[in-house]
Amino acid sequence: MSSKFADDTKANFDYAFVETIARIAVYDDLRSAPRVIEIQPATTAEFIENLASKIYEQAKLAGGTIPYTVIREVSENFIHAQFAEIIVSILDQGKTIRFSDQGPGIAHKEKAQLPGFSSAIEPMKRYIRGVGSGLPIVKDYLDFSNGTITIEDNLESGSVVTVSLTPPANDRHQPTIEPLTPPLSAREKEFLPYFLHEGALGVTDLVNLTGIAQSSTYVTLKKLEEYGLIEKTVGQKRILTDIGYQVASSL
Repeated sequence: MSSKFADDTKANFDYAFVETIARIAVYDDLRSAPRVIEIQPATTAEFIENLASKIYEQAKLAGGTIPYTVIREVSENFIHAQFAEIIVSILDQGKTIRFSDQGPGIAHKEKAQLPGFSSAIEPMKRYIRGVGSGLPIVKDYLDFSNGTITIEDNLESGSVVTVSLTPPANDRHQPTIEPLTPPLSAREKEFLPYFLHEGALGVTDLVNLTGIAQSSTYVTLKKLEEYGLIEKTVGQKRILTDIGYQVASSL
C-alpha cells in the first residue's frame, strides 16, 4: 500500500462510530479456553468507555491492580488502528493485560513511548487528546510502580501492547483487611451490584436499570462517591473503586 493511499484511507475513515466488535479474553489459566466478552459497536466515545471499563472490571475481579487510567490510555490507542480486530487478553490473575489489533502497526516503537510523538490526525482528536501523551503516561506510571510495558508487531499486521503490574513481594502475603463498610442505605446497596456486573454506568444508565428518578439517582451516586466506593471516569460515568469492589462483592 502506497503512503499516499494509506494517508487517504486514514483521513477518510469514519471515526465517529466503531463498527467492529472488540473481544476480551479472560484467562483463568492457560490450560483451558478463556472466557470471551464482546464489546458491541457503538459511537466512538461510548465504545472506548465500554471497552476500558469492562477490561478494568474483569482485571480487578481476577485480582489485578492495573489502574483504570492505564487501561483507558491504551484502549484509546486503538483509534490509530481504526479499531481493527481488537483482542484484549487478561492474564496472570489480572496482573498482565495484552492489547492487540490488526491496524497498520507502530513503526517507531521507542518514540511512541516518548511525549510529543503522535500519528493522530484531526478527526481522531475529537475523541482523544492526540498530542502523543497516552503511552508515555502509561510508561511513566509503570516505571514508577515497577511495572512494564512492551510494544511488539502482531503476526501479520498491527500491534500488541502488553502491560504488567505485579505487587511488590513484601505486599503479596499481607493479610487481607476487610474494608469498613459505610452505613449504606437500601438504595445505595441496591446500586452497587449494578456497577459490579455492568461496569461503567452513568446517571441515565442507572435510571433505565432501576426505574428510579434521575434526581434521586444523582443524589445516591454523590453519596457513593463521598464514601469512596465509586469514582468518575474520563467519560463522566462512574466505576467502582478498589474498596467499592470489595464492598459490592460482600453484599
